[in-house]
Amino acid sequence: MSAPEAFLVVARAANGTIGANGTLPWHLPADLKHFKALTMGRPMIMGRRTFESLPGLLPGRRHIVLTRDPEWSAPGVESAPDPESALALADAPEVAVIGGSDVFAAFLDKAMRIELTEIHADYAGDTVMPPFDPNQWREVNRERHPTEADRPGFDFVTLIRRGARP
Repeated sequence: MSAPEAFLVVARAANGTIGANGTLPWHLPADLKHFKALTMGRPMIMGRRTFESLPGLLPGRRHIVLTRDPEWSAPGVESAPDPESALALADAPEVAVIGGSDVFAAFLDKAMRIELTEIHADYAGDTVMPPFDPNQWREVNRERHPTEADRPGFDFVTLIRRGARP
């Protein structure tokens, strides 16, 4: 099998926040549903802290954790020491990279697509991700969701690497 196509799945607040104390600082049920649709049936690559922030194993998806600790393990989880090993382990046409920030940074040059949830509010947090370089990425789809009650507005945005086919 040829190398899998890696794509990033990122939810980011207007100020760049992607996490706070190991959790998402917002609760958007539509984003959770979108995440599930994007990742179902695919291997997911994540860092150890991202894995530990999950409520448990997510059904219908393989969990591949990047870790520098060769002794680390968890039931139902595969581990890899580096991005190349994780992609080889995935052995699938597409692989969702779900965070955190160090893992996103490690896969940014390997990804051909980013599935981004742009949240139209600022949130305090300890994990941030800068905007994507418009010279490297172009938007091919945007689905707008307005503010509702106590939930901020947000957009689902698909970015593809410039030069790649949509």
